[in-house]
Amino acid sequence: MSSSKRKLNLPNDESAQHDPFAALRFRDYRLFTIGRVLLFIGSQMQTVAIGWELYERTDSALALGGVGLAQVLPMIALTLITGDVADRRDRKLTMLLSVMLLVLCSLGLAVLSWSQGAVVLIYACLVLTGIARAFLKPASDALMWQLIPVAAFTNAATWNSSSFQLASVIGPALGGFGIALLGNATGVYVLAAIAGLFCFILTVAISKQKTIRSTEPVSLKALSAGAKFVWQNQLILAAITLDMFAVLLGGAIALLPIFARDILQVGPLELGYLQAAPSIGALFMAVLLAYLPPLRKAGPALLWSVVGFGVVTIIFGLSRSLWLSLLMLMLSGALDTISVVIRHTLVQIRTPDHLRGRVAAINSVFISASNELGGFESGLTAALFGPVISVVGGGIGTIVVVIAVAMIWPGITKLGSLQEYK
Repeated sequence: MSSSKRKLNLPNDESAQHDPFAALRFRDYRLFTIGRVLLFIGSQMQTVAIGWELYERTDSALALGGVGLAQVLPMIALTLITGDVADRRDRKLTMLLSVMLLVLCSLGLAVLSWSQGAVVLIYACLVLTGIARAFLKPASDALMWQLIPVAAFTNAATWNSSSFQLASVIGPALGGFGIALLGNATGVYVLAAIAGLFCFILTVAISKQKTIRSTEPVSLKALSAGAKFVWQNQLILAAITLDMFAVLLGGAIALLPIFARDILQVGPLELGYLQAAPSIGALFMAVLLAYLPPLRKAGPALLWSVVGFGVVTIIFGLSRSLWLSLLMLMLSGALDTISVVIRHTLVQIRTPDHLRGRVAAINSVFISASNELGGFESGLTAALFGPVISVVGGGIGTIVVVIAVAMIWPGITKLGSLQEYK
């Protein structure tokens, strides 16, 4: 789709660059974002409820570890299929069907919680939830960028990050409050289902979008077109690689309980503060980026933000002060948001519309896999060498990856303003 067509709906491109609410001025994007925030909040509430209920019923850490695995494996296994569906079928319809499956899964969890159903059925619901998210992610990501002109892409990326971080702060708090108030997790699952229904209704209200759909015959070549596109586009590959390894190596979140109890010697309340700190920093940075003019040197900003992420991770690993640790975690969330906004915008402005679903699927698998594997990597190295060496070593590894990426793909160092769409 040409850039001239994508800019027809924006009255003044130049002013939009400095408008912190540029993307939100479009009705369909507002509906989409509000619905997504509600769905995110419901999902975060449900995650807290599942963890609380499973641990209460099984008293097993392994049971908790299986929660993320049950949901991420379908996403990885279905990557090529879900991306192809997002590019061949009606993206809005795919999104609606996926959201409805999430609602049914939440209601199923509520029934199992109320009736004390078998734990294996809970995991069955989680697998179905993973399948729904596998189809939802590429379809919704591809649809979202059809709702706004190219000039508002960067602004939309900041609001996307803001909505996710807002849900990451509000959702767990509401989930915990709901369990405490109701005395069990059943009501929280019902609330998650209601949030999903609101998302469904708001999505229905989005106008029908014209989409350039893939017309290739179904084949392995067509299914893998997204991976091929990412591999051939060096700037996108560099940005995704940076993000993946930063999460894989530099994440300290999985080890926060160890740092809270054994190193900082604080209690569960302070652990809650530590867990919320990255999201608070990320939310603050996302709002700041929305108000600031677009970055003129996106490439250097991306590289330095990941270097900064590595540095604050190292300082956190060495810290023995709660306040210094909180500050470093907030900075890690803020710096990560800079790289996320740049990467999301870069991927979208350089991806043809008929490939958006498949590229979004590849991108989401990189993120999901790095999150899950990052937690495993942190736990394994902590078990072998201790938590401090695990976190500090991960921070150093992140900085090394930045240097390697800059050397392998030097074009990323010269990337200028993302508003220069060609």
